[in-house]
Amino acid sequence: MSLREIITGYLDELKSALNSLKAEEIERAVEMIWEAYERGGTIFVIGNGGSASTAAHFACDLGKGTSTEGRERLRVLSLADNIALLTAWANDTSYEEIFVQQLRNLMRPGDLLIAISASGNSPNVLRAAEYAKSIGCPVLGLTGFGGGKLAKMADHSIVVASDRYGPVEDIHLVLDHIFARCIRAKLSSPR
Repeated sequence: MSLREIITGYLDELKSALNSLKAEEIERAVEMIWEAYERGGTIFVIGNGGSASTAAHFACDLGKGTSTEGRERLRVLSLADNIALLTAWANDTSYEEIFVQQLRNLMRPGDLLIAISASGNSPNVLRAAEYAKSIGCPVLGLTGFGGGKLAKMADHSIVVASDRYGPVEDIHLVLDHIFARCIRAKLSSPR
């Protein structure tokens, strides 16, 4: 396969997955974030690997990128960013506990968990989602690969129509930017 075929194939796959997104599903996700904001809740974002980077990007865009003069700011925290804490929990318990143990310290009813897992089957993400739901916090799942267990467990899921990590992770970042733009518009509009 030539480089040109690889490039055009990737772009075609990405376009197809983008075109399969449904505006009403994205709008529901934005509403979940807005509802957490209105409740005064904290938004926690989790993910592994590339999704950990996306979680950090979400925290930046939703926390800083939506800041609006005269309005309370969103409280957003990526639980994938503290390497000392992640490795301490992984070493002393198991890797499956790295997010749920942080949530046990921080999460309160009214908060929101944004769980990012390309496969939808990451054990540490699933444990965190189970915990969030057990204390009454909603879970927004972002997946691909048909959604996996997370899509069924979450209160609302957006499942990217791809079975390849690159396009799934690309579109999760696109969703981050859409969410941030929508929240900023809501914060900027007259009350």
